[in-house]
Amino acid sequence: MARHLGFLRHPARRIGIALTLLGLSVLVLTGVWGAGDAGPTSSDGRSATVTASATAPVPTTMAADAATAQSTPTASAAVPTAAPETSAASVTPSSSPAAAEPPLVPDYILPPVTDGMVPVLTKVPTEQKVVFLTIDDGATKTPAELQILKANGIKASLFLSRTFVSDNPGFFKDFVADGSLVEDHTVSHQLNFIHLSYEQQKAEICQMADFAAANYGRRPVFFRPPGGPYTNVTRKAAADCGMKAIIDWEAKANAGGMDYQYGSALRPGEIVLMHFRPEFAADMQAFLTAQKAAGLKVVLLEDYLQTG
Repeated sequence: MARHLGFLRHPARRIGIALTLLGLSVLVLTGVWGAGDAGPTSSDGRSATVTASATAPVPTTMAADAATAQSTPTASAAVPTAAPETSAASVTPSSSPAAAEPPLVPDYILPPVTDGMVPVLTKVPTEQKVVFLTIDDGATKTPAELQILKANGIKASLFLSRTFVSDNPGFFKDFVADGSLVEDHTVSHQLNFIHLSYEQQKAEICQMADFAAANYGRRPVFFRPPGGPYTNVTRKAAADCGMKAIIDWEAKANAGGMDYQYGSALRPGEIVLMHFRPEFAADMQAFLTAQKAAGLKVVLLEDYLQTG
């Protein structure tokens, strides 16, 4: 036997060679040997070709898609190279959007200040099917009050008094952010308000207007006397504080029911009185029931009277 083949006389060597040849044959037959050298490489030297094998790792960004594919009987076993993005703008609505309501055109113009006195409104003289909600004082403050307004799409005129809101004036900023407006209900809410002097009434109105402007970013244009009574002195004091009108009412939601000064139902142009009280939810339900029964739309008083 030639010298260069002498190593074959040893059985252990022959077995090792046979195993090596067998392993090479398996690599060639399965394609693994060629895959390691095929295809372009990335900038870091790794192969740019991805082999879709049963043991190939799923990229992190595709984990959600792979999980979905596994749960769907007809899904392909191959890992997708990219997850398609869905544009919200391409989604077809299930039905046509509701037609926008025509803009409301007020048919009443608020009278100007005359002879140094503001006008007084207890009801807006209109035949349009609108109703106005006003809420007084600000004594109770719970998140449910704003949520009730928001859930029903209601914006209200808030006649606040500093004596009730000074402990937490910021509470009503969320009402303003949602579209309601703060108006003037005096500083101290004295029920004998009409018996105060002109100077005292003016101080009560003007100081509350200053407080509202500082806390809510808008100076009130409407004034409501505590309890509702007013005199010509009150009308003059209100005018001298920059008010455009005294706002009273002929209907109110109270103690979970509705009270009417005229008739037994809400009328177009009605100004409704409510309060921030523990029974707020019950009063609001009474108002909503009456409003829907009368077929009226709740409109912000300041929008209808175009006070700016």
